[in-house]
Amino acid sequence: MFGRLRSTGMPSPSSRKSSPPEWVERFTAALPADPRIVRKPMFGYPAAFAEGNLVCSLYQDAVVVRLGKDGAARAVAEHGARQFAPMPGRTMTGYVLVPPTDAEQQETLATWLRQALDFTLTLPKKAPAKSPR
Repeated sequence: MFGRLRSTGMPSPSSRKSSPPEWVERFTAALPADPRIVRKPMFGYPAAFAEGNLVCSLYQDAVVVRLGKDGAARAVAEHGARQFAPMPGRTMTGYVLVPPTDAEQQETLATWLRQALDFTLTLPKKAPAKSPR
């Protein structure tokens, strides 16, 4: 399914499935207009960070949002979200996949992304990574 795995446990860039261009456009347009958001790729997919913490990203043809343990459980129970597992058996606690029907509607997607930003801003700031000398 993922092709050859590298030592990081992530698929190699050549075996990774790209996000469809229309998903990239919709994701970018739905991001909250907040100066604390920094857009940069994560594992080759578009992602948004706030204060050094991941807020949301695309992963193949899905949208991943960070809602925390309780928020993720509510999203699964009440809104049909699924736990995010980038590899079988490797669930990322507090992260869910936005239901596809919600991700296809820009306004609904924007609501999910805003909720992810609101949660992420409750977390402690991450210090910038030290660059190698």
